[in-house]
Amino acid sequence: MSKSKTTIAKPSVLSDFKEITKMRLALSVVFSSLAGYLLGVETVDFKTLTLLAFGGYFMVGASNAFNQIIEKDLDALMDRTKNRPIPAGHMSVNTAFIIATLFTILGIGILYTINKQTAMFGAISIFIYTCMYTPLKTKTPIAVFVGAIPGAIPFMLGWVAATNDFGIEPGTLFALQFFWQFPHFWAIGWFLYDDYKKGGFFMLPTGKQDKGTAVQCIMYTIWTILVSIVPVFGFTGRLQLSVVAMVLVLLAGLWMLYYAIGLFKKMTEKAAKQLMLVSVSYITLVQIIYVVDKFIR
Repeated sequence: MSKSKTTIAKPSVLSDFKEITKMRLALSVVFSSLAGYLLGVETVDFKTLTLLAFGGYFMVGASNAFNQIIEKDLDALMDRTKNRPIPAGHMSVNTAFIIATLFTILGIGILYTINKQTAMFGAISIFIYTCMYTPLKTKTPIAVFVGAIPGAIPFMLGWVAATNDFGIEPGTLFALQFFWQFPHFWAIGWFLYDDYKKGGFFMLPTGKQDKGTAVQCIMYTIWTILVSIVPVFGFTGRLQLSVVAMVLVLLAGLWMLYYAIGLFKKMTEKAAKQLMLVSVSYITLVQIIYVVDKFIR
C-alpha cells in the first residue's frame, strides 16, 4: 500500500508532515477560530487574523502529533490509521516529538502575542486533548465528552483573540460547537465501529451501534439547534443574529436533524456516514451565516 508513497521521496515527506499534523482537520479548526474572531472584532486587524491562523494551526498540529505518538501501536492495528507516518515507518517517534514540541511552543507563543487569554485557552486545549482525551479513548465512551472540550475551543478562541475577554458570547460559541461534536463523532464512531474495535477504542455512548446511540445523536443535534438560534433573542451580549439568519441557521439544523433521525430509522453505516458529512457541512454553514449576518446587519 505504501510503496507508491515511498518511491518519491519529496512528496512522501510532505504527505507525512500533512498526516502527522492532520492538515485538513487543522485547517477546519483554523476556519472556526477565524470565524469566531470576525464575530468578536470591531475592526478587522489582518495581522491578528494571520497570527490567529498560524497559532491555531500549530496548536492543532501539536495535539495531533502528540496523539499519534501516544497511539502509534494502536494505529498500526486499524486500517484507517495503519499508514500514518509512525506506524508505517516513514517517521521516527523522535522526529514526531520534535515536530509536536516545536508546534506547541510556536502555537502558544504566537497566541500569546495576541493576548494572554488566547494563549491560555490554546494551552488548555493541547493539554486536554493529549493528556486526557487520548488516554481515555481506550477506556470509556466518556472520552468523547472530554475530547469535545478542546474541539469546542477554537470557535470561542477567535472571539477571545478579538476581545481579550471571556463572557456570554464566546461561551455561546463554545456551547454550539461542543454540542455539535457529539452527533458528528458518534456518526464517525458508528461507521468505523469495526475498525475502532481493532484498536480497542470506545467511541459510542452505549458502546454499540444501537438505538440508544442513535437517540443520543438526535438529542445532541436538537441541543445544537437550540443553542444556534439563542443569539436571535438578545440574551447573548454582542453576539446577535437577525431573524433571517436565525431561519437559515434553523433550516441547516433541521437538515442535520433529518439525517440524525435517518440513522435512528436505518441503523446502517451508510446512514452514519451521511450524518457525518452533513454535520461537517452544517457547522461550516452556520459559522458562515453568523459572520455574514454580522457584517450585513
